[in-house]
Amino acid sequence: MRLNHLDFHVADITETADFFIRHFGLKLKDMRGNNGLAILNDDTGLEIVFSHAIAKFGTADQVEIGRQTYHIGFILSEKADVDTVHAGLVAAGAVLSGPPAAMRGGWLFYCTAPGNILVEVGWRPG
Repeated sequence: MRLNHLDFHVADITETADFFIRHFGLKLKDMRGNNGLAILNDDTGLEIVFSHAIAKFGTADQVEIGRQTYHIGFILSEKADVDTVHAGLVAAGAVLSGPPAAMRGGWLFYCTAPGNILVEVGWRPG
């Protein structure tokens, strides 16, 4: 068994998808329902889906609830790549926790993506 996809409920699907495409190298696989659901994927086949919350299932997005209830993480193969991603996010005016720093045996930082999604970007020595 392998993890196939993660689905994140967000208020603005296009804005969130564009952010992940621009800053984290994901590719748009499909946009459905007049920008009502975006399917992105990475080079390993993992799909990340952005969709609206589904009221009949009792779901909400993190903007609606005003909290970050989870985070997702990207791991990079080179320490310098973390600094490069951070610089790109700074230039784009992204919400950042601060500069990359040594934490938990690695080099990392956090940012908040559209949809109030907390994202960890890091590197750990092999």
